[in-house]
Amino acid sequence: MIERPRRLRQNPALRALVAETRLHPKDLVLPAFVAEGADSVRPIPSMPGVVQHTLDTLVAEARRAVDLGIGGIMLFGVPTTKDARGSGGTEPSGILNVALERVRAEVGDELVVMADTCLDEFTDHGHCGVLDDRGRVDNDATLEIYGEMAVAQARAGAHVVGPSGMMDGQVAAIREALDAAGFTDTVVLAYAAKYASAFYGPFRDAVQSSLEGDRRTYQQDPANVVESLREIDLDLAEGADLVMVKPAMSYLDVVSAAAERSSVPVAAYQVSGEYSMVCAAAANGWIDRRAAALESLLSIRRAGAQVVLTYFALEAADWLG
Repeated sequence: MIERPRRLRQNPALRALVAETRLHPKDLVLPAFVAEGADSVRPIPSMPGVVQHTLDTLVAEARRAVDLGIGGIMLFGVPTTKDARGSGGTEPSGILNVALERVRAEVGDELVVMADTCLDEFTDHGHCGVLDDRGRVDNDATLEIYGEMAVAQARAGAHVVGPSGMMDGQVAAIREALDAAGFTDTVVLAYAAKYASAFYGPFRDAVQSSLEGDRRTYQQDPANVVESLREIDLDLAEGADLVMVKPAMSYLDVVSAAAERSSVPVAAYQVSGEYSMVCAAAANGWIDRRAAALESLLSIRRAGAQVVLTYFALEAADWLG
């Protein structure tokens, strides 16, 4: 007898019926940038279609996200001034905390409001933590500030804080600080496996990064996966409510391994470079933007991610209907 698996592929209705993986707007989280002092949106040239928002346009974007039915929004602040400690990240008047308050007031619990809990946007040296007298990132001094930052974000209205600095012990430090301040319901999304990737380039334009050098002493080596699993285990033991792999598309093996291992939901971040490559190829007529974007998101879901952070979130939600 001839095996005929093509029978199940003969028309769209059959293919949809037996699809093993589905993509839904609620799976998606939109990363969004808000610039302090901006009076109009500022396009980001290396990320076509993405902008630095004003506070007002950010609120409107969050409302659009609700209307399109996506799962969440992750906010990143772009301050006008920076210092060695990243003070703008902990001050209630800092742009990210003000934006969180505005967005949460608009959407309430209709949309999951997430905050990037990292100092890199706020430090004048561009690193994800404070530096010691030898110019190295001081892990333990940074943890104290992360705790302050997470509490400030929770107080501003964040449902979820997302420590992305890859400091040892960051989840435990943040969980302890949140609980001590009475924010026991605030969710911690741990960037558990965040790689030192070339695909972050456009993002650094988006946040006007001040980084000199690199982050290879704390972000992970792209050659390693066992190290990622160790980091995931540590974050789970410290109380992470979700764990994330970043980037997504070049690390689908890590996403899959994380999904098999984790006892909490797994997220993956389709980062700026991954987004911009699709946009650039589509702009040149080499690929179909919509088809490529949806295929890329479906592949991340197929690998095991339950939550996908992507700059395609609003477009994808519209396409998915």
